[in-house]
Amino acid sequence: MWARTTNIAQELIDEACKLADELDVKYLELRHETPIVHGKFNFERNDKVHMRLALPETDEELNRSFKSKLRSQIRKSNEHNLTVQFGGAELIDDFYSVFAHNMRDLGTPVFAKKLFQCIIKQFEGNAEFGVVRRDGRAIASGLLVHRLGCTEVPSASCLREFNRTNANMLMYRNLLRRAIEKGSHTFDFGRSSEGSGTYKFKAQWGAKPHPACWQYYVRKGDPNDMRADVGSKQKLVQVWQRLPVWLTKLIGPSIVRGIP
Repeated sequence: MWARTTNIAQELIDEACKLADELDVKYLELRHETPIVHGKFNFERNDKVHMRLALPETDEELNRSFKSKLRSQIRKSNEHNLTVQFGGAELIDDFYSVFAHNMRDLGTPVFAKKLFQCIIKQFEGNAEFGVVRRDGRAIASGLLVHRLGCTEVPSASCLREFNRTNANMLMYRNLLRRAIEKGSHTFDFGRSSEGSGTYKFKAQWGAKPHPACWQYYVRKGDPNDMRADVGSKQKLVQVWQRLPVWLTKLIGPSIVRGIP
């Protein structure tokens, strides 16, 4: 919630609930870090956490903080002729090709490329892509946003066929180095469910969990139907995973707008 006082937070939520009523939606979802008391909230989820790493002043200090197993995994990536490049709009095709392929593999409709074009443009030099290549081909990519001393990773993907190259490890090692170069004191890996595979991946870099509280104004239906892992949605996921990537790029953007 972007509010400095409780009163402002209450007014923002009042307007959001009013809009939910006007649009006759099933529910309103607000993702907070600190719970807010409001009369319209009637459901809450706390199963996810923000994974954040406090960054040292130098990359050398960061490297010394890694356990030997992590350093070994990073070193193994050097055996596969991988390169890393950072840049803006000129790298969007490389980023998007990996991103769209990974989203298809996850069974999730993909965002439009235009969204990422707008992010790079609107953040005016504080947003960039990081791309890992093997023999010229983009095999892993991430979007970085540097702002107010924090570097966030809204999206990071690696082609599964190249997992054995440790490209994902090399990418994140360089994303962390880049954050320090940009003067950030915090690296935000994003949200994860506690104990999940992504949670453990982020924790190995030293990231610590911070509270996340999703509060809802449910107007219709069962709140549990919102979850992506319910049976009916799993069937849709399996169907999506079998579609060709070019088709998911074509129809995904119009579908994902309706998915929270």
